[in-house]
Amino acid sequence: MKQIYEQFKKEINAYKYALWLMGWDDETEAPKASKAYRTEQLEVLYTLVYKLEMDEKRLAAIDQLAKENLTGPFKREIELEKKGIDQLRKIPQAEYIAYQVLISKSSQIWAEAKKNSDFEAFLPTLEEIIVFQKKLIKYLETDTLKGYDVLLDMYEENMGIKEYDEFFKVLNEKLVPFVLKTAKVKQKFPSVLLKGSFNIEKQKQFNHRLADILSYDLKKGVIKESVHPFTSGVVSVDTRVTTAYREDLIDAAIFSTIHEMGHGIYEQQVNPEFDGSILSGGVSMGIHESQSRLFENMIGRSKAFWDTYYPALQQIFAKELKKVTAEQFHLYVNRVKRDFIRIEADELTYSLHIMIRYEIEKALFNGKLQPKDLPKTWNKLYKKYLGLTVKNDAFGVLQDIHWSIGSFGYFPTYALGSAYAAQIYDVMNQEIDVEQCIKNNDIRKINRWLREHIHQYGKLKTPKEIILNATNKPFDPNYYVDYLVKKYTTIFKAYEVN
Repeated sequence: MKQIYEQFKKEINAYKYALWLMGWDDETEAPKASKAYRTEQLEVLYTLVYKLEMDEKRLAAIDQLAKENLTGPFKREIELEKKGIDQLRKIPQAEYIAYQVLISKSSQIWAEAKKNSDFEAFLPTLEEIIVFQKKLIKYLETDTLKGYDVLLDMYEENMGIKEYDEFFKVLNEKLVPFVLKTAKVKQKFPSVLLKGSFNIEKQKQFNHRLADILSYDLKKGVIKESVHPFTSGVVSVDTRVTTAYREDLIDAAIFSTIHEMGHGIYEQQVNPEFDGSILSGGVSMGIHESQSRLFENMIGRSKAFWDTYYPALQQIFAKELKKVTAEQFHLYVNRVKRDFIRIEADELTYSLHIMIRYEIEKALFNGKLQPKDLPKTWNKLYKKYLGLTVKNDAFGVLQDIHWSIGSFGYFPTYALGSAYAAQIYDVMNQEIDVEQCIKNNDIRKINRWLREHIHQYGKLKTPKEIILNATNKPFDPNYYVDYLVKKYTTIFKAYEVN
């Protein structure tokens, strides 16, 4: 049975790799005119993959292997495969394939709608996606997993509305008051950082330097551009990242790049023995996001990082940054500002952006919100939580790619990942001097710790097991609140001194 299973896996992997490459190309460099033809090929390939995955011989092999007394990583692999096919069996083939084709087209429709700030142009596609998501919930519901919880569980095992409501309650009670208090602090920055123009080609120079600084292996990955920065990979030796540049913001691409490289480093450091199996890649979106947030915020926004690497950036932008000190730049990249764009939000207000999306998704799937009313609700919540009047849909409901690719239930993992990261960071600092590693240009030591405690396992362990393995404690969101309060208390004292 194992031989049959492995043969099917080999064929399925080949098709999925081709599909993945086509998807990557679609998001980065594919000509627009190729869309219709490429969609036809995608439909053929998705059909072939579905037939292979649902072939009776393969299903019988997995069913039989699941009954055997397996051990080690292969036991976990079969458990996950069994869970996957049991779910797939519940979804009608025609609907599944039609949905895959829809998703292959929708991101480009979204990108065009965002470009034109035209929600109505995206609405029919979004409605189709949500209709399928609601059907999917009904297909996959169990005695213990119902409604929106079905989608949440897909991205973070054993995390549902109850757990997320409790998590966000902690943030609301302990973090929001601090955010409101610090919003009154007067922050001053050099005018060039606020109103300057930073050549994109020069930005690219520093972003590629970041790959060396963070040890993102360019033999196993690449850095490209896309409308929305993302990381995509199928095996440890092929994990790719994208970023997005803004000429008016020197730090936007820097931190989207560091964030995505955090994801990429995680994927690159999974045990290569898992390549080609379901165990390859990060275990969950929350754990994955913990790694990108750890690199972006705890490392990339640290004073040690900019004391060490600011001279390199200053050399590239010699004229623009001539009179800007490393301390000023460090304060600037940790500025607190209520703003519209999630991916550009500061650490302190970031969770509010996530709570808005979480509330909207809950309302969509409990029948309290219709897709056509999304812009109105979005704008109302941004006014409520951030005091902002959204100026258009591009800065509002159309800003994220996630809903266009059906990723409902994904957003809450961003806040969860930030909280995971704080707990991991606290424990890692007890074992290695993170600040000294940064100052010594030895971030590889940090990567080795993360590989040993988190990355190498891929999906071998559950998210809860990963956190327990890395920190010797169950998840506790108070680490996140304590980290932010301590960090920003120090930062705001610097303003008082200056």
